[in-house]
Amino acid sequence: MIIDPTEVQVQDINSFSRLESLKEVYGIIWVLVPIFTLVLGITIGVLVIVWLEREISAGIQQRIGPEYAGPLGVLQALADGTKLLFKENLIPSRGDIRLFSIGPSISVISILVSYSVIPFGYNFVLADLNIGVFLWIAISSIAPIGLLMSGYGSNNKYSFLGGLRAAAQSISYEIPLTLCVL
Repeated sequence: MIIDPTEVQVQDINSFSRLESLKEVYGIIWVLVPIFTLVLGITIGVLVIVWLEREISAGIQQRIGPEYAGPLGVLQALADGTKLLFKENLIPSRGDIRLFSIGPSISVISILVSYSVIPFGYNFVLADLNIGVFLWIAISSIAPIGLLMSGYGSNNKYSFLGGLRAAAQSISYEIPLTLCVL
């Protein structure tokens, strides 16, 4: 079977020239624009706050702040992120490797899944549920379990106490948050 290339190209062009396909493209664009705007705004805000915190703490301590990474030390956060990306991942030899590795994943995944019920715009929510706030609280309550798993999996009493402390702090803010929602 021989396919005429001009026929295929004409069909493809006609399919893109329909008004319905343009509506789909515009719909996808209007879904992605608020997400990218929100992520970009939060990222820039965090970078500015970290830079200001370093500059203000350097001024309070009467020392020179970050100034070598870019003009006025603006790229210091990028340098710190690059350094953390290439650091060696140490796993304790006597600890439980599975618990130590799965714990942070459980914490991060529970927080990311909890964003599925947050509305990002008018009629733009990933999971439109009637129990959105309660589901958000329930899913974000899984994060302390990951903290406990990581602390216990290291087989170190100080790491375990640190995990207990972090989990207790997470739980202690969830109780007033739940009462405020009620």
